[in-house]
Amino acid sequence: MIITRTPLRISFAGGGTDLPSFYRTHGGGAVTSAAIDRYIHVLVNEKFDRSVRVAYSRTENVDHFADLQHGLVREAMRATGVTEALEVHTIADIPSEGTGLGSSSSLTVGLLNALYAHKGVLKDPAELAEEACRIEIDVLGGTLGKQDQYIAAFGGLRYFEFHPDDTVRASPIPLTAGDREVLSDHLSLYYTGTTRQAEGILKRQEERTATNREALERMRELARVSRDALLAANWKGLGEALDEGWRWKRSLSTGISTASIDSVYDRAKAAGAWGGKVTGAGGGGFFLVVHPPSRSSQIESALSPMRRLRIRATPEGSRILFVGR
Repeated sequence: MIITRTPLRISFAGGGTDLPSFYRTHGGGAVTSAAIDRYIHVLVNEKFDRSVRVAYSRTENVDHFADLQHGLVREAMRATGVTEALEVHTIADIPSEGTGLGSSSSLTVGLLNALYAHKGVLKDPAELAEEACRIEIDVLGGTLGKQDQYIAAFGGLRYFEFHPDDTVRASPIPLTAGDREVLSDHLSLYYTGTTRQAEGILKRQEERTATNREALERMRELARVSRDALLAANWKGLGEALDEGWRWKRSLSTGISTASIDSVYDRAKAAGAWGGKVTGAGGGGFFLVVHPPSRSSQIESALSPMRRLRIRATPEGSRILFVGR
């Protein structure tokens, strides 16, 4: 039996510039993001017969892995060569789809990590991230960027650069353990109560890449600005970078924001938040707020009845928690 634990993520700035339609033709992309202490767990166990059983929000029992409806599981099995006599269980700390915290990519990375370990192979984070990108983007034809796979694999706080030749540079942002805890005190997530599929939003955004070039170039620069704010422990500057980034992000496509989300943002700012954004592609999921710790209760009251989720930045990427029989 193998159990892996893979973090979800928040991105501070640069989301959208990690789409191939932008970084391949406009000088590269950049994203600053952080792994958080909410996880996807994957359990892989050898099955007594040659069939395959996969349990997630539903359960599939098939004689051959190619008959699986869950595309990520099917293609991860194909990629690793672990294709029979297998039981796979996935457990998510939060709703596993449409929340904007990179859950699909965390699942893919964690599943690859578990399947490779099951056959006695250890992969480094870059290999896991690259293989996850290949499965999600090239094999399954998803419209998505590369930041989620890389932060899930590497963990920590990272500044990612996505080069036109498809190579990725993952630079750590070296905060002390104390500064990482202080940063966490300045972050809150609020669940909007609405999940959404990112695919449609990102497809519309991709179609508008040329039109959105100015906005995306500034969002790429804001990834550097947010990185520098983190290095300087300038939490207000980080919030202000998110504030500007959210204004640019809203302009990229329809569906990224709604009247309800705009109201949430305005109430958070009025209660003392420095900045914020809807996580992921937009349209629902979680709302990230950067704020003085002293304003936490006021913001929570202003956004009631939305549920506040306290989060911590975590230094660990996908890891193997357990190996046994």
